Amino acid sequence: MDATDTIVAQATPPGRSGIGIVRLSGPKIPEIAVALLGQLPRARMATFLRFFDGRQESIDAGLALYFPAPDSYTGEHVLELQGHGGPVVLETLIARVIELGARRAQPGEFTQRAFLNDKLDLTQAEAIGDLIEAGSREAARAAMRSLQGEFSVMVKGATETLIELRTYVEAAIDFPEEEIDFLADRALAQRLQDVRDQFDVVEQSARQGRLLREGMTVVIAGRPNAGKSSLLNRLAGYDAAIVTPLPGTTRDVLRERIDIDGMPLHVLDTAGLRTALDLAEEEGIRRAEAEMLRADRVLFVIDAVEDAAGRAYKEECKRLPEDVPVTLVFNKCDLAIGVPLADTGSGPPRITLSAATGQGIDMLRAHLKSCMGYHALEGGTVSARARHLEALARARAHVEEAARQLTERRAGELVAEELRGAQQALGEITGEFTTEDLLGRIFSGFCVGK
Repeated sequence: MDATDTIVAQATPPGRSGIGIVRLSGPKIPEIAVALLGQLPRARMATFLRFFDGRQESIDAGLALYFPAPDSYTGEHVLELQGHGGPVVLETLIARVIELGARRAQPGEFTQRAFLNDKLDLTQAEAIGDLIEAGSREAARAAMRSLQGEFSVMVKGATETLIELRTYVEAAIDFPEEEIDFLADRALAQRLQDVRDQFDVVEQSARQGRLLREGMTVVIAGRPNAGKSSLLNRLAGYDAAIVTPLPGTTRDVLRERIDIDGMPLHVLDTAGLRTALDLAEEEGIRRAEAEMLRADRVLFVIDAVEDAAGRAYKEECKRLPEDVPVTLVFNKCDLAIGVPLADTGSGPPRITLSAATGQGIDMLRAHLKSCMGYHALEGGTVSARARHLEALARARAHVEEAARQLTERRAGELVAEELRGAQQALGEITGEFTTEDLLGRIFSGFCVGK
């Protein structure tokens, strides 16, 4: 990408629509506007104009909005053309703009220019993509909070506390002749704890935001006829899977996306675990085992009428991944007497329910939210990504190492170096410290018109 180029892209989705928008950004916009529109529109005022081709024949007519630099989304000259949404019309308009000296924009290039021109930081830029892709109202609200800068404010607050701590430590290094041992001062330990406390707040909100954005993948497993497909239907709220009394009805993996109080849940129904009777069932079981390897949690469904003691789990647990947590779901409690109650003690947690009547489903929903650590936060949740949590984890690790160096060695220089590493890790979140490779990965997932 060349940031000095003038770029153009369709900002509305492909296909036919009542209105289509073409967006331009870059230094050549004034001359392109005069050639295309016959004039440079008044700044920040919608003007009805005709859009002309090279022979001065009308391509279309619509609204033109001009935003001169630096007061625009990208920080450059921006021109937005709102015309009719026919694919041929829009492509002809874009071809004319390219003829006048622009080039087609790369995915996310408008937002990347906004970041490079300090119109928003990296968390705000990512929040734009999250807002577009939001799968629930709660996820959209979290993305909007990040876009408005709430996440950035939290990270910068933690950074400021960290800088104050660094200043304190480096002052102790610079004035070793002072009689007071600054590194042994209780105030330093309190400052370290203040940094930890702020990290707790940021991490909690970011973890919640990642849940809202990415959700949790749950695989429903168990013996044939335990009620796996019925449980999927109950969670989904409609008949997503075929349910029959015949064992082995489900052969392939069925996927449904549902929301639990705004948290996306990706639920997979799989073939019953047993000795396969034919090649199709064998393949279904193989796919079930593969999906369990990628899951965040396995719901192992047990027929409480036929197996109140849960023998099926003991016999099939060798098929389950060792590092994926399991919840035992005793189904058909409406037909059974003496079904094991929910147990959070030793062994996998247990939930008792009836997929047929819905009894106990609320308990399962609450359990899944608890497993992912999802709950309402005071002040709301911000949108976050895996890289944010990774950077926060690295920053915390640096702070903990600084505390260890302080306690064990009183090594001021090493403490200061660890705090510097923590500050740099936080800076990666907002883009203060970043790489071109990271920017490429982030913005390549955006829409072309963004």
